[in-house]
Amino acid sequence: MLHYNFRRFLDALDELNPAQIKHAQTKIRDLRQKTEAISEIEARTNQEHKCPFCGDERRQKWGRTRTKVQRYRCTGYQKTYSGRTRSAIGRIHRPDLFMVALRDMLGTSTPQPVRKLARQLGLNKYTIWRWRMLVFSIIENSNVAASFSGIIEADETYQRESRKGSREWVRHFADPRSVPQPPRPRWEDFTTKGLKMMRGLSRWQLPILTVADRGGSHLFRRLPNRKSATMERAMKPLVPGDAVLCSDGGNGYKDLAAAHSLEHFVVGSKPGTRVLAGCYHIQNVNSLHARYGKFIEPFCGPATKNLNGYIRWLEVRLAGIRPADVIRDS
Repeated sequence: MLHYNFRRFLDALDELNPAQIKHAQTKIRDLRQKTEAISEIEARTNQEHKCPFCGDERRQKWGRTRTKVQRYRCTGYQKTYSGRTRSAIGRIHRPDLFMVALRDMLGTSTPQPVRKLARQLGLNKYTIWRWRMLVFSIIENSNVAASFSGIIEADETYQRESRKGSREWVRHFADPRSVPQPPRPRWEDFTTKGLKMMRGLSRWQLPILTVADRGGSHLFRRLPNRKSATMERAMKPLVPGDAVLCSDGGNGYKDLAAAHSLEHFVVGSKPGTRVLAGCYHIQNVNSLHARYGKFIEPFCGPATKNLNGYIRWLEVRLAGIRPADVIRDS
């Protein structure tokens, strides 16, 4: 817009009525979202400076895409590209709304449920769900590596197994002769059919290893089972030889400490045994368990097939990774 026309636009704002002002605010907010999304995508291209097809850094501006993203033309390969070409977000038609959903996932406030965010953005709930799964695939290999030293605390928390979205019982009821009965009842059967709920730990409680040190490093990792050998294999690359290990009385931690001659303090859950020598405890890990429980509770038991994505999502939030970093890694 020319400067003269822009001044006329500003002068005309004084003549707007309250309804028109509200409508103008909504329009400006939507334009701002689009502009910010375009800026993030173009920043990704400006950092790469390479053609996604051949890697040539020679390029020239070649207009803009339909979503107003800067398009470039590779001098060597003679093909056009933009910041979205060959990226995970390349086929998203509303990058502005995708950035709003991404900021909701990685912001400081509690993430909104899928349905509520879909109503807020005027989208279908399945669109928001697909975007969330897309972000899971991006952050799966993001650079959030934790290294531990000094006093290392380790313990595990548990997540109830969930087959949300599975069609195994539907297929069994449709053709019981060909499709065998699934290995366990549906969770709703424990209330509708009077079945006794399983108490304590079982194979339907999935272990999640949690490790932390006094320097602020932390890690969540889902384990396939609760066997001592599995625990020892998962902990071995995380604990250096000069570290001090604090844990509960799990055999996996004891075997690890014995095999590598680690100084190991076993803390209990009863008063007087939770802290040894004034500094050896697992309270930092217990705090992470509380944060995990608060984070996962609104999702009402995510499907086990997506549990690793939720765990990684929590790690990324705790690490303070920004949406711009996720776009750069896509």
